[in-house]
Amino acid sequence: MFDKKKKAVTFSYDDGVTQDIRLIELFNKYGLKATFNLNSGLLGQSGSLLREEQTVSHNKNRPEDVRTIYAGHEVASHTLTHPLLTGLPEEEIVRQVEEDRKKLSELCGYEVVGFAYPCGGVNYDSRVSRILAEKTGVQYARTIVSSHAFGRQDNLLECKPTVYHHREFDLMFELAERFLAAESEEPQVLYIWGHAYEFDIFDQWERMEEFCRLIAGHDDVFYGTNREVLLAE
Repeated sequence: MFDKKKKAVTFSYDDGVTQDIRLIELFNKYGLKATFNLNSGLLGQSGSLLREEQTVSHNKNRPEDVRTIYAGHEVASHTLTHPLLTGLPEEEIVRQVEEDRKKLSELCGYEVVGFAYPCGGVNYDSRVSRILAEKTGVQYARTIVSSHAFGRQDNLLECKPTVYHHREFDLMFELAERFLAAESEEPQVLYIWGHAYEFDIFDQWERMEEFCRLIAGHDDVFYGTNREVLLAE
């Protein structure tokens, strides 16, 4: 379990945006590991988003750069084109997930087995997770439902992260302090998710580096990708 440790920290970031490059540099600086969930059908596209009354770039990394950019971390599926899966028929769900997973596997040079449900709101249900389990090669899938807890996942096809960094930044620091101080015989996981472009909103990169300094370098903590942490035995 976690290289003989009881605690693990893992991060998950969606959309494959160019801001991932800066975030990976930060993670590498502090010895942290993350999983990046990509839409292979949207790679290379440029765009912008309006968030918190701020316009931020939403440019996607090019497919030919994926292997280099995400080296040392994990790439996982986020569907081909980012649709809301709960409103799609089974065959389209399978196509969106499996074609994305296979294309990303080719780009990365290893089999992609992770997944993050796209879109906000209610973006998954038991039907969709059952389809993933029965019809795809996905071995774990992350939701956007914060648990605010550190326990192991009961259902790997409906994984609940601990906290959403952008919406719950203050709480993320509080939970990290609690996580680091906790003593438990049971495995504990601090599981953080978000989008790298969100650090451009109100320029939160320095605060994220502060968090990395806080959480990194603890001898009793394993730092791994989602795959390494969630699929650990």
